[in-house]
Amino acid sequence: MNTSNLRFRLRAIVLAVSMAGAVTGLFSAPSARAQGLPLIRDTEIELLLNDYSQKIFRAAGLGTGRVTVRIVNNDAFNAFVIDGRNVFMHTGTLMQANTPNEVIGVLAHEAGHIAGGHMAALRSRIAKDQTRALLIQLLGIGAMIGGAVSGGDAGKEIGSAGQGVMMGGNELIMRGLTAERRSQESAADQAGLQYLNATQQSGRGMLATFERFAGQELFSDAHKDAFARTHPVATDRLARLRQLVESSPYYNNKDAPELQLRHDMVRAKLSGYIEPPAVVFNRYPPSDTSLPARYARAIASFRRGGAGGLETALQGADALLRERPNDPYFWEVKGDFLQKAGRPQEAIGPFRKALQLHGGDAPLVGVQLAQALIQTKDPRVADEAINLLRKAVQKEPDNATAYNTLGQAYYDKGMMAQAELARAQGLFYFGALKQAQEFAKRAQAGLKAGSPDWVKADDIINYKPQT
Repeated sequence: MNTSNLRFRLRAIVLAVSMAGAVTGLFSAPSARAQGLPLIRDTEIELLLNDYSQKIFRAAGLGTGRVTVRIVNNDAFNAFVIDGRNVFMHTGTLMQANTPNEVIGVLAHEAGHIAGGHMAALRSRIAKDQTRALLIQLLGIGAMIGGAVSGGDAGKEIGSAGQGVMMGGNELIMRGLTAERRSQESAADQAGLQYLNATQQSGRGMLATFERFAGQELFSDAHKDAFARTHPVATDRLARLRQLVESSPYYNNKDAPELQLRHDMVRAKLSGYIEPPAVVFNRYPPSDTSLPARYARAIASFRRGGAGGLETALQGADALLRERPNDPYFWEVKGDFLQKAGRPQEAIGPFRKALQLHGGDAPLVGVQLAQALIQTKDPRVADEAINLLRKAVQKEPDNATAYNTLGQAYYDKGMMAQAELARAQGLFYFGALKQAQEFAKRAQAGLKAGSPDWVKADDIINYKPQT
């Protein structure tokens, strides 16, 4: 993974936010998990966020495909950036935002930070030992507490540095950093509203988000919501934001009904997969016959398990499919139920249908289908699984799950060198460099010197993290 030690340190800092493990039912992102961020992958959610963000990113001059919105499994309302290539969005933000416009407003604000180069300035300051701990305090991510919890070297370093600052009392530095951070937040507000106006979208969602947390300025960090800690909202800043939003010619523009439905479906899906089933059934009672409610209840029924849990879930999925037979996500969810219930042969059909409805271009679904094929232990479908996984890694070269699954497929076919190489690539993108290099050495011994696969193994063997 081509990341510097500084970025690893930054991500270790983000560890200080209390985060749950990767969720069952949605793909986890292993490389991020290895660094402490429990990212999840899901085609439906990612495509929705892509539709939310791409117009905004283009308006911000960030192009198409340069910035990726990544999903953090955390129930707090928050979003943040730590470099110029990723926006991290909490699942809590998606679940608590009532409209697409609220999420789009958050994305516009974060795009303002990226376009303004704010993270470059932050990294420059973090590189200075004497201000690092102060910045951690400013970011409001509880590094001293988080360092004690994480137990890692980075956590210990951050924790001890924080204690030193508390004892030293660098008030002048803190005031300067606070003023700079507030200036950056205000600049990101204005830039974000420019992007919303350029795309003819209302800023009401952004305003609603900041108004929600504006009253927490005087709270201690322990009692602030995550968004209030990382996006401090001063009264004068909120007043300026409100004036700009209300003066926009697009103030009264609303989200399209179909977009609102997609948003509600994603919220229901996240609730079904992440929240305890009892909470899901309370949030979406049987009296609610809407499509999102039935979606959430079908997933929650599967996760609740017990007598009839799977059958109830499958009945719910089939009812959804009768209403919308061309919805790829309903087919995918049905396949997910069957695969996780130990019925891979039955899962193949739904996964194939989902992939077909995506036009064959859905790497995550392709990986799920390949996993089901492999789990059948039928040698006749091994080549199909390998082809699906090769397509997946071509589309997403850093997909560690796809590489690990490909390693299993090669192993089942007796292609040991290719299996070792795929394992090495999976471990590499997982962030386990030492283990990746061990597998790469074993793979290289069975590969023709100078061949493309031999070179890939050699690249891993000789890789050295940037300093």
